[in-house]
Amino acid sequence: MKNLLRVLLVINIILAATGCTGHKTGDYPVKPVPFTSVKLTDDFWAPRIKKNAEITIPIAFGYCESTGRIKNFEIAGGLDTGKFQTLYPFDDSDVFKIIEGASYSLQTFPDPKLEAYLDTLIWKIGLAQEDDGYLYTNRTIAEMHGGEGLHEWASPRRWELDSVLSHELYNIGHLYEAAVAHYQATGKRTLLDIAMKSADLVAKDFGYDRLKVYPGHQVIEMGLAKLYRITGDEKYLDLAKFFLDIRGPEGQEYNQAHILPVDQTEAVGHAVRATYMYSGMADIAALKNDNRYLNAITRIWEDLVYRKMYVTGGIGASGGNEGFAGPYVLPNMTAYCETCASIGNIFFNHRLFLFHGDAKYYDIIEKTLYNSMLSGVSLSADRFFYPNPLESKGQHKRQAWFGCACCPSNIARFMPAIPGYIYAVADKDIYINLYASNRAKINAGKQNIVIVQDTQYPWEGRVEISVEPEKETNFTLRLRIPGWVRNEAIPGRLYRFTNTSGEKFSLTVNGIVVKYSIDKGYAVIKRKWKKGDRVVVDFPMPVRVICADERVKDDAGRVAFQRGPFVYCAEWPDNNTGNVRNLIIDTTAVLSTMFRNDLLGGVQIITVQGRQATKPSEGEIRFMEPEPVTLIPYAYWNNRGPGQMIVWLPVKSEAAGFLKD
Repeated sequence: MKNLLRVLLVINIILAATGCTGHKTGDYPVKPVPFTSVKLTDDFWAPRIKKNAEITIPIAFGYCESTGRIKNFEIAGGLDTGKFQTLYPFDDSDVFKIIEGASYSLQTFPDPKLEAYLDTLIWKIGLAQEDDGYLYTNRTIAEMHGGEGLHEWASPRRWELDSVLSHELYNIGHLYEAAVAHYQATGKRTLLDIAMKSADLVAKDFGYDRLKVYPGHQVIEMGLAKLYRITGDEKYLDLAKFFLDIRGPEGQEYNQAHILPVDQTEAVGHAVRATYMYSGMADIAALKNDNRYLNAITRIWEDLVYRKMYVTGGIGASGGNEGFAGPYVLPNMTAYCETCASIGNIFFNHRLFLFHGDAKYYDIIEKTLYNSMLSGVSLSADRFFYPNPLESKGQHKRQAWFGCACCPSNIARFMPAIPGYIYAVADKDIYINLYASNRAKINAGKQNIVIVQDTQYPWEGRVEISVEPEKETNFTLRLRIPGWVRNEAIPGRLYRFTNTSGEKFSLTVNGIVVKYSIDKGYAVIKRKWKKGDRVVVDFPMPVRVICADERVKDDAGRVAFQRGPFVYCAEWPDNNTGNVRNLIIDTTAVLSTMFRNDLLGGVQIITVQGRQATKPSEGEIRFMEPEPVTLIPYAYWNNRGPGQMIVWLPVKSEAAGFLKD
């Protein structure tokens, strides 16, 4: 009976994030297939998700113990004594995010010890919660010491918060997300009850006739939408909308409070705050049937993708505001591209896909997933990047942890949810959005259908798909044709391929070429399917050369390289003396590619021709003899120590990095 209860509860884990559980006024037209219904069997993502369970989550909890994050709950709950232990008032949120990731991970890798650890940790969180539901360890501990130790970002009284720096509502937003995940993973209400008690207090204290203060850092909007989905209590959804509607018009661009959210047209300010808010706006647009929000985030998406996104899918050009600069301002060495922002960008694009069923949003998800997001965690799963620049002199190094640890904890919760991004359904339509070997059980048209993928993607483009319905039935299969297959480097024209490929993808059913239509980037096959039907799609993967819009001054005279979903870079261990920033690339030479089992756990490399350029004296440039230049996928850089790296390689000497230093 317990196992049955768990099955019934967990089938909605991803749906609670973006999809369709009951008690709703509206919803997304397309529904994601939850990751609990998808078992990865591939050699790319499955090992990474396993490492996340075995390495990332345990070390993340370990650092929460050693840095005092968990002790803060113990002190606030009366189990220990002392003052607030950590640097920031938002450090509670790291614990909540890792609980969310651990809850997801338990579905794929059951672990009684981890589940017991969570039980104890949740008990401590419950003790730290004040009687009326308030939960913010910095204030609770400070009040034990007569106000001493209250962080400068927290106001003397509850909720009277600074409109930028306060994280009272941010912390509990992540609590709500963790609570929903834990409840659906285990069937236990312990954390959910804590979250609901907190949310009930927030609903009591805030309102148009009470406190009218918006969160300094967005995320509670998404958390409240998830609480609404799991409880059916519309006050949580109304509260999420309230926090959006009271933003602006006299606030700061930094946290998107300069204009009412429904009137915004540009991606501005802090990139993580932005993508969390845009995701919350999407949830309100869907659940409240409010097209004002949908129109706003559609305009914002166009500004972001057409003018402010890196070729790796990273967002946030500036470290000063951890966010966006002006249109086409995309420096490479100082690119911020925070790992959390990449994850937030995936959340945002996924929700837009669920609205529109358009592959262009998945083109951004795939680009981000395989490049700027994946760069954020090492192959060993225990080292991390906070920013993800596109060029380095050697000053960048992966870290085991950070004082501000939002990125490792975000990786910990995002990785186990990746299988939930592969499929989606809309009545009798099944969307195949990402390609990886897996076995999925999908309900479409009131029938259970098993889909099995067999592929070496992302290294090879051939994908074999077995379709196994319970009985012969009519439904529509929609296979995403990646933009790079259709000669599109990115939606819009911010980046384009200079070498247009004439190779076409092939598509057969049971060995026979079939008729299909193309709709919103999908190959659409409508037919009566029977058990044993086999679809084979083969995407050509030539090496592509990319150039940027001429308005991106930092990429002038430079090119980048891509194969399949991967953007490539030159890194120091593979080339000449390690000085890859003084290479000049010959784009007229033949490009070659091969798989190297002996490199970085197995990667596809690209070989191009280039020459070293030196500057022996002022005004003089000397070119060396032509030599092969090895490129590796950008996501794999800095796994062999710090050193030079570059994505945008000069084709003209005046663009070479060493000439600018």
